Amino acid sequence: MQKIANTLDRFNERVGELTAWILIGLSALIIYDAVMRYLFSGGSIMLQELEWHLFDLIILFSISYTLKYNRHVRVDIFYHNFSKERQALINRIGYIFMVIPFSLLVIYVGLSFVQMSFVQMEGSANPGGLPYRYLIKGVMVLGFVFLILQAVAELFKGESA
Repeated sequence: MQKIANTLDRFNERVGELTAWILIGLSALIIYDAVMRYLFSGGSIMLQELEWHLFDLIILFSISYTLKYNRHVRVDIFYHNFSKERQALINRIGYIFMVIPFSLLVIYVGLSFVQMSFVQMEGSANPGGLPYRYLIKGVMVLGFVFLILQAVAELFKGESA
């Protein structure tokens, strides 16, 4: 089980590294867009939509990376004072009864949105906007698949601890 956990950890580490590169690209794109808009009175709906899509990638791919490093949001009022064993138990319960079921629900519902978008060849409603809206909708599903994988890795790591 530890080998599986290590493999999933390495995978989500790579996803986190990819996300960091996407963040650098997004930063450059925002700077370019702002310079074009404010200094040259130019701009592009496509670039603005691309900024939102890159932001979506960053958020959705960071969820699993954040879980890997135990930096996700939680209500710490009581958790902080608990023993490490009790914290680990609460985490395992959270993974089994909250993270994994919620992620499966998002994937289940999200797949129908992706399929409908693909069948319709949905694109931006804005003139000059990005086509292929199903791609970014598919990233939502993928982000939650990554989250499930990391939750499973955390569960496997908890067994060996």
